[in-house]
Amino acid sequence: MTERFFPMIARMRYISRWGLMRNTRPENVQEHSHMVAVLAHALAVIQNRYFGGQVDPGKAAVAALYHDASEIITGDLPTPIKYDNPELQTAYKQVESAAEQKLLSMLPEDLRGDFAEAVTIPDPQIRALVKAADKLSAYLKCVDELNAGNCEFKKAKEQTYAALCKDPIPALSYFMEHFLAGFELTLDELTQ
Repeated sequence: MTERFFPMIARMRYISRWGLMRNTRPENVQEHSHMVAVLAHALAVIQNRYFGGQVDPGKAAVAALYHDASEIITGDLPTPIKYDNPELQTAYKQVESAAEQKLLSMLPEDLRGDFAEAVTIPDPQIRALVKAADKLSAYLKCVDELNAGNCEFKKAKEQTYAALCKDPIPALSYFMEHFLAGFELTLDELTQ
């Protein structure tokens, strides 16, 4: 039987994000996951360098690459719906977990353990870094949309920024203080 895990992972590019919003440029789960991986890696490095962390930045990046893999099966449930009701949030977490197990079952049995840590992210430190990077990526999408003149993302930017500022891990605070403003710059400003 042909193994289906990697062909399924490749389908992340077909899952659109921000389904309830008008986008100037659509974003899919695959490109979002790449940005989350870049950010999670950076946050792990910052955490280790400046705040006494001992997290493997590579593991953080890999976990971020797979953090939304379950959406290949479930689709992307918009945030306002996903977090509107605690019962719905709990139920959706169960659906996500079942989807993760379904994906892992598509690997040869002797490889499942090698991928389980990346897909399910059991390490609480790595999970916290990936969650922070995920929110940061959402915020940066809002910045991009607003920079393109799409006011539809104004409220989402405000809400996401507030979520980033609520009990941030030290690496996230550092990143926001030192790097966030750069995402508001134009290409000409970045290359001067």
